[in-house]
Amino acid sequence: MASSRLGARGQCLRLLKTRGFLLLKLLAAVLAVLLFCEFLIYYLVIFRCSWPELKTPEGAGALGAPKAPEPVLRAMFLADTHLLGAVRGHWLDKLRREWQMERAFQTALWLLQPEIVFILGDVFDEGKWSSPEAWADDVGRFWKVFRHPPHVQLWAVAGNHDIGFHYQMDTYRIKRFEKVFSPERLFSWKGINFVMVNSVALEGDGCDICSRAEAELLEISHWLNCSREEHRPRGCRDRQRLPASAPILLQHFPLYRRNDANCSGEDAAPPDEKYTLFKERYDVLSQEVSQKLLWWLRPRLVLSGHTHSACEVQHGAGILEVSVPSFSWRNRNNPSFIMPQIEPNLF
Repeated sequence: MASSRLGARGQCLRLLKTRGFLLLKLLAAVLAVLLFCEFLIYYLVIFRCSWPELKTPEGAGALGAPKAPEPVLRAMFLADTHLLGAVRGHWLDKLRREWQMERAFQTALWLLQPEIVFILGDVFDEGKWSSPEAWADDVGRFWKVFRHPPHVQLWAVAGNHDIGFHYQMDTYRIKRFEKVFSPERLFSWKGINFVMVNSVALEGDGCDICSRAEAELLEISHWLNCSREEHRPRGCRDRQRLPASAPILLQHFPLYRRNDANCSGEDAAPPDEKYTLFKERYDVLSQEVSQKLLWWLRPRLVLSGHTHSACEVQHGAGILEVSVPSFSWRNRNNPSFIMPQIEPNLF
């Protein structure tokens, strides 16, 4: 009887060891899946991205001599990150979405090494109504997700979720946003001029904030025109000379277009949304304001967000506008970003 008891104990021990080994294998498998799906997958996907090649114009060098290379700026454009706030953001939803954006952004920074990053509005989801305490918390989480080394610049323009639509925005919300990022509307880097447009304020109804926004753009237009003149007129002599290059407009609302019917590609709007007509001053800028921007600033390129989908549109005399898709998994199942190499006189 004693030997049978010992045999039964031995069988129990072997069974426990077998079960423990299986449990360890299962735990290792689960950890491997988590490591792959929540960390390594970002490297595998973004590793396939590469900077576009720049075409050398024919006859670049005089008498067959190679032309000195122009400085090239590697830029990354994101839009509609919509960091959730205190009212509509469940803690688990925040944790999940912000982890996804953080891993995608940090992986892209490490692998692609852009020199400058632009976020084209709706950085936050609840800036239009958040309290000072909630705003401070949102900003702190933003800098955690989008932390970057000192040599990388990060710029952002305001969207309707950051400062409210036209009927919600006020000077306090605009100043609060500009304190986090920058109040500058025009800056140049590597011979390229960028104009940061507060498109929410371009309602065209003559409101105080709208009038100031248009006055700023007219001032920038004059400054850019002065820099285009080889012999500077008297009214331009007190201004710092900018690079004589057509600017790139960065804004949240797209310029006027009827819909996304002519947009294609995997980042474009789904078929059931493409033919929905856009509402002026809500989905896109009005036709009048869009024409003013193109006329005043004569840009070489326009980049916008807001629709959460990608689109390329030609305006006027061949001016290209690119709408950048949302970078948040909460807005689309295939968030994305755009990464051009930009020269001073070529795009």
